[in-house]
Amino acid sequence: MAPTHRHTSATLLLHFFAAVVILSGGGSVDAGGREVRLGRRNLISNGLGRTPPMGWNSWNHFHCNIEEHLIRETADAMVSTGLAALGYQYINLDDCWAELNRDSQGNLVPKASTFPSGIKGLADYVHSKGLKLGIYSDAGNQTCSKKMPGSLDHEEQDAKTFASWGIDYLKYDNCNDDGTSPKIRYPVMNKALMRTGRPIFFSLCEWGVEDPATWASGIGNSWRTTGDINDTWERMTKRADTNDRWAAYAAPGGWNDPDMLEVGNGGMTTDEYRSHFSIWALAKAPLLIGCDVRSMSKETYEILTNSEVIAVNQDQLGVQGKKVKKDGDLEVWAGPLSKNRVALVLWNRGSSPATVTAQMADVGLSPSTIVDVRDLWAHSTLASVTGPISAYLMPHGSMMFVLTPKS
Repeated sequence: MAPTHRHTSATLLLHFFAAVVILSGGGSVDAGGREVRLGRRNLISNGLGRTPPMGWNSWNHFHCNIEEHLIRETADAMVSTGLAALGYQYINLDDCWAELNRDSQGNLVPKASTFPSGIKGLADYVHSKGLKLGIYSDAGNQTCSKKMPGSLDHEEQDAKTFASWGIDYLKYDNCNDDGTSPKIRYPVMNKALMRTGRPIFFSLCEWGVEDPATWASGIGNSWRTTGDINDTWERMTKRADTNDRWAAYAAPGGWNDPDMLEVGNGGMTTDEYRSHFSIWALAKAPLLIGCDVRSMSKETYEILTNSEVIAVNQDQLGVQGKKVKKDGDLEVWAGPLSKNRVALVLWNRGSSPATVTAQMADVGLSPSTIVDVRDLWAHSTLASVTGPISAYLMPHGSMMFVLTPKS
């Protein structure tokens, strides 16, 4: 196991600050903690996604190897582990749940060998657990696996089918399309979903190809800003950086999506997974678990169930935190929270131990403000401080804080 980043207060050089923090661009936060946005777009009107979605998705761990029993057991585990009580509510099927061909009426058909009870029966079971069921389709003729049909030219029919099954979330991919822009194809499904009358969270997945942050807010509740993640440090950090470019476009109802969580899949160290989860939370990314929740390690469980980090992600102010300082591999990420608080991540992306320091100006705060500093991973409140904040971090390690002004 990689060395832990846990430190005593003696190794933390902590001091700090005050009332107004840098926003992610395109706006500001006033002294009362209220967001002031310039040129906001109209968000999708389905009433969903007021905070980033939380749940589980089958793809990162299982890929096409999904079946009904797995999904039922996953729903059971989400409840029994306490994940559901923390807000993880969506159980999302990804690619490969359907037969290769539609039926004689042109309807999508659940794969009989893997989903014998059908999707409606599965949705009923998931709903009985107090959870919601998500499904996958594609804005092309076939899905990315080419093992099931896409929804191109079948949007109305498929939306009605999903609604009749009790679907709560649709991930909509962008493979095998007809060559037209996703700006043309994605609104068709949005309108079809809205006409069903059922609130269905709409997750656009065109991998940031045509900068959906700039146009998708009236179409979807989230939009992928990046290509696919995988379970490596290099891919995870690149997704964080790419997503950061679009921080100004996230807001309640519509979120930037750097792809699903890899925490617990085994390709990164505990410190790297903790950094992954911290940055996704700060960036108001969807928190969609991608591991097998039926067999989580203690370390994975502790990361995914950190209620204080989750609270940053789910904060009602809904402003995406972002990278505010970079000195080689040493980075400071920060963003405003409700009640005048500030979320802060100090991150060592280098291969050697190093001290990372955030100056007050880095996060837009006054030198004279006294703040309480809450360490979200140690679950401890440090002494009230003012001035810069520093931490000695192991390679790829991070620390995450919430800073609360005392006046």
